[in-house]
Amino acid sequence: MSNLKIGTIQNLMVKKKKTEGFIVTDGSQEVMLPNDQASEDIELDKEAQVFLYHDKKGNLLATMTMPEVDTETYGWVEVVEVVKNLGVFVDIGIEKEMLVSIDDLPLLESVWPKVGDWLFVSLEVDKKGRLLAKPITEGEVQGDLEPAPASLLKKDITGRIYRSTKAGSFLLTEEGYRGFIHPTERKEEPRVGETVTGRVIDVKEDGSINVSLRPLKQEGMKEDADLILEYLIERGGSIPFHDKSDADDIRKTFRISKSAFKRAIGKLMKEGKVIQQNGKTILTDTMNQ
Repeated sequence: MSNLKIGTIQNLMVKKKKTEGFIVTDGSQEVMLPNDQASEDIELDKEAQVFLYHDKKGNLLATMTMPEVDTETYGWVEVVEVVKNLGVFVDIGIEKEMLVSIDDLPLLESVWPKVGDWLFVSLEVDKKGRLLAKPITEGEVQGDLEPAPASLLKKDITGRIYRSTKAGSFLLTEEGYRGFIHPTERKEEPRVGETVTGRVIDVKEDGSINVSLRPLKQEGMKEDADLILEYLIERGGSIPFHDKSDADDIRKTFRISKSAFKRAIGKLMKEGKVIQQNGKTILTDTMNQ
């Protein structure tokens, strides 16, 4: 019985040479190794290490180019194409690009990976016999977690988003740390596969970290104040928001927390740029016209 399964690395005997390539075998099944997929040191009647995959026509092929990942390992691979209603294709280091199915991507296309983003995947054969790239699961991350040291608190850290949920975004760092970004700690939801840099705001007992993509309060206050000013100007100098407004309404409109909104409004009022009146925030320039 043959053990030639797609997505695996095998040591096969080089049986014979043909015009289009070499025939390699495990003794019971033969596979074509195309000329452009064979290395220069290949020899007849010697073993060759190959990776097995299907070409676009569904034919089983071998390549001596080793992929970044296989069915037994995980690795970071680059997104090279995004196809609506299908998924994204990633470069695993061989001639054929692998599909990450729409079923393994977020429901919101706005947080799908873009070309140039990186996904942490393994390979998997689906029920139709197709070799697909499969993003890492939460259970697999937990099983291989590198605990972050307490000294990381308040330090900047860079990682890639590997999962996006309503609860927040999850990231992995080069060091192997697992991080979580709560929706209140970001202005925009990062894409799966996006590389982000944030500040560690908590190191948990299990070694995972909480990360904020928001600037420090003083820096953030200026950014938020500028955002509110721009919003005021676009709407004629008056908006139906004040320090007693609903927190959800504030977040939906400005993508900041109510406390951040109040700090920014306080800054603008202190600078004499706005006043609050009758449940509205109003530009002082507008009042003087």
